[in-house]
Amino acid sequence: MTQLQNDTFLRALLREPVDYTPVWMMRQAGRYLPEYRATRAKAGSFMDLCKNPELACEVTLQPLDRYPLDAAILFSDILTVPDAMGLGLYFSEGEGPHFERPIRTAADVDQLPIPDPEGELKYVMDAVSTIRGALNGRVPLIGFSGSPWTLATYMVEGGGSKNFSKIKAMMFDQPALLHRLLEKVADSVTTYLNAQVARGAQATMIFDTWGGSLAPANYREFSLAYMQRVVEGLTREAEGRKVPVILFTKNGGQWLGDMAKTGCDALGVDWTTDLADARRLVEDRVALQGNMDPCTLYASPERIREEVARVLASYGHGSGHVFNLGHGITPDVDPERPAAMISAVHELSRAYHA
Repeated sequence: MTQLQNDTFLRALLREPVDYTPVWMMRQAGRYLPEYRATRAKAGSFMDLCKNPELACEVTLQPLDRYPLDAAILFSDILTVPDAMGLGLYFSEGEGPHFERPIRTAADVDQLPIPDPEGELKYVMDAVSTIRGALNGRVPLIGFSGSPWTLATYMVEGGGSKNFSKIKAMMFDQPALLHRLLEKVADSVTTYLNAQVARGAQATMIFDTWGGSLAPANYREFSLAYMQRVVEGLTREAEGRKVPVILFTKNGGQWLGDMAKTGCDALGVDWTTDLADARRLVEDRVALQGNMDPCTLYASPERIREEVARVLASYGHGSGHVFNLGHGITPDVDPERPAAMISAVHELSRAYHA
């Protein structure tokens, strides 16, 4: 494999010394970029784009060609796994994802397969290999999956949800059934992420988008326990170096201390938690990733620079910080604004690593 020219991101995740704080953005390949919109139009639909390894590679590299980012992230979707389990994923214009065959009964759970990453999900693996080759060592490639709880919410609800009534009804009324579903999804996620690592992903991230919808005891039992199960099953070394894993629960600031005990290497932090507080909670056991409010990117470059300075000061001195937004970049941001953020991070962070 090609030698990495910039491994700052990987070293920061392992809390090793770095010269500056590395930066990438959740959803950095996306609709805010005109070049992405052009490729998406060429692909025909969002899932056609995901399922075309060459076009998925093209959009993965677009933000790297525009900005000096320190990592690339595979262009895909968290719902590829339940789609490969036979639930019939489709997207309605303006409504988001839906499943034709949601999970409602014990029989539904029992007949769910563990998808073969080199079978039904081969298009994702081919995208990983294609992107890794095209990067040619510029920066590391992040592979990812949704968390078992988050994937299960879509699988049971049949799509997005405001109050998660169907999956919470299962959680309260049929907890054993939900545990069976989550075990199957966790095993699928583990297999899926390990296959990404085998194809060249150099770090992995688990997106727990909906864990923050749970009460603390339910979060630990139905979300965190299954992320830990995934972490324990992951390939943690490849190509002679450690493959770090990042956990991110949106609205999960209160559970960072518990999350740090899972065996992960880093935690994503959204903008509702101060990084200084997060650092105290995790007792420097893991790195932290985040956590500028994405809406900051609607502000002037001068104001963005001030907010970058505040986030960097909040984390403080030493390694173990990857700068990111507290969630994904919003689609209507001016592409010039992320440039101001990235430039400020690279310049202002050096003082914290001197």
